[in-house]
Amino acid sequence: MSYDLMVFDPNVAPRERGAFVAWYHKQAEWAEDRDYSDPAGTAPGLARFYHAMRQHFPAMNGPDATQDDDEIDRAADYCIGSSVIYATFPWSLAEEVYPVFRELAVECQVGFYDVSGDEGDGEIYFPGDTLRPPSGGAWRQVAADFRAFREEGQ
Repeated sequence: MSYDLMVFDPNVAPRERGAFVAWYHKQAEWAEDRDYSDPAGTAPGLARFYHAMRQHFPAMNGPDATQDDDEIDRAADYCIGSSVIYATFPWSLAEEVYPVFRELAVECQVGFYDVSGDEGDGEIYFPGDTLRPPSGGAWRQVAADFRAFREEGQ
């Protein structure tokens, strides 16, 4: 189980929620003929986002995979398509990841989808939209539970 977020190219994603969710599920089939661990060929804004995000949460696989044992606990699994980047993180990092991911999406002018959002309608943000208040859903308690369990084990 992981904490999942996605950024997307706002020029290709549909804006209407139902169409967006259908498009998201199509993207998550990972049917492109590409190496999904390599940022080559992704949309320019997504590439900027990926390189900025790796400064905070390094890649665990692909050509940019961290070789630093001190970074492995902060590593993310980035699945990079031509129009989306789907990222999975340990639940123990969710509280830390969420604001950084969201902020960089806005800064890089890409869309943001809160895949793990539990309000029944995970946030979908397009550049230029007004950001909703940060999610305060039950996922935050799940993240806190994982973090406490991890700290107890150390």
